[in-house]
Amino acid sequence: MRRLLPHLLFVAALWLGLGWAAPARAQSAALPSWTVTVSDGVFTPRRLEVPAGQRIKLILINQGPGPLEFENADLHVEKILAAKAESFVVIKLPPGEHMFVDEFNIATGELLIVAR
Repeated sequence: MRRLLPHLLFVAALWLGLGWAAPARAQSAALPSWTVTVSDGVFTPRRLEVPAGQRIKLILINQGPGPLEFENADLHVEKILAAKAESFVVIKLPPGEHMFVDEFNIATGELLIVAR
């Protein structure tokens, strides 16, 4: 038992020190979130207003029969989703208007995000 005690104390300290025993800080402070649905290369909604300079979460739902490439090259944001898939991106936008596109549907796949 004497040999086991230092190991148990080390594991307990590691458990608490790494935060495994408590909810993650990122989960406890929920990010403001918006859901964006894409169907046949069309974003819904087509325009969003979000707070500038604050981390936000965009939940992306691809309802279309083909893949989606959610992208803004200037901000270095890119997310590819398979058909019928759901994912998210966490971004922090500077003030202004930011155009995101579906690279696979350039003609119809545009989402304007206004950060104020």
